Amino acid sequence: MAFLSDEIRYSPQRPVFAPILANTALSKVPGISGAGPSPDKTIYTPILDAELIVNGRITSMPIRPDTPTGCPTPATITRAMMQLCNLVPFFINAGLEHSPTVPTYDLYGSAGGDPRYGDAVPHADALFHKGYYLGTSLSTLSDMLVIGECVPGGTTTALCVLRALGYPARVSSSMVTNPHSQKEDIADAMNRRLKDEGKTEPLDIVSATGDPMIPVACGMLKGFSGDVVLAGGTQMLAVAAVARGLNLRVPRVVTTIYVRNDPSANFAEIAEAIGVAPIYVDPEFGELGHTGLARYCIGEVKEGMGAGGAMYLAAAMDHSPSEIRAEILRTITAYS
Repeated sequence: MAFLSDEIRYSPQRPVFAPILANTALSKVPGISGAGPSPDKTIYTPILDAELIVNGRITSMPIRPDTPTGCPTPATITRAMMQLCNLVPFFINAGLEHSPTVPTYDLYGSAGGDPRYGDAVPHADALFHKGYYLGTSLSTLSDMLVIGECVPGGTTTALCVLRALGYPARVSSSMVTNPHSQKEDIADAMNRRLKDEGKTEPLDIVSATGDPMIPVACGMLKGFSGDVVLAGGTQMLAVAAVARGLNLRVPRVVTTIYVRNDPSANFAEIAEAIGVAPIYVDPEFGELGHTGLARYCIGEVKEGMGAGGAMYLAAAMDHSPSEIRAEILRTITAYS
């Protein structure tokens, strides 16, 4: 495949790369998320990834920016693209359990709860409106908004939201072995609960079973007047599905080919059902001579922190695939 599955239709002059950081209590459920050294520590991943992107290293904890198998976190890819494009990411705190350690635009949200025991995002409507005003403000500064995310456990909340909206989704995972049975059990319980409560409106569904990132992203794409890209995999499909349910524009979703090729998920099928024509980035990590990066090709990590969208943005800013790959390898080699 070519580096991009579709041609670039807009070259931004003043892009903003805006990753939304949030937590969901589901990431603490053993086996649900691989985004951290242990289930309890998954809540720190958005903070540590943002720290890595801004500072070039993780300073608040004595850990390396890769998985136990040596697979680099996607935040290193995003870091490489920010350096290549000379951009400073605009981090948004939609609802973190702990305060971030780098400059972040705070929406004063709360971390998402466990939807099995009550509404996960009870203030989803307020977060949507805050996202709208933020998107409106960013419109005065930028002509392209690339929205990324870092929400450990977010593929499970995405599954719940997509299923509740009527899409027969199977979502991806940061792990090679997707914990389908656990995710299915949670989604099934949520569907039964939502039917019992008669909740069918998109923001009501997000409030009951989503995470703080989803309403913020939807609000931002409503408020932003320029070009919008949703940078991510199945979590951004959930954003697109909610946007469609709210009669908002459904923007492009950009992700890596590793999400598309995940046999445990049905990304392309659900994207088509929503009305999204995804753009896939193929960085050919298996050809770069780095054993950790090659693990993306066997299904580890796959995507995160807007890495696919960051590579797309670099291409839209006239950087060649060879430049993009070289910068990624250089950045990751510096951590080895």
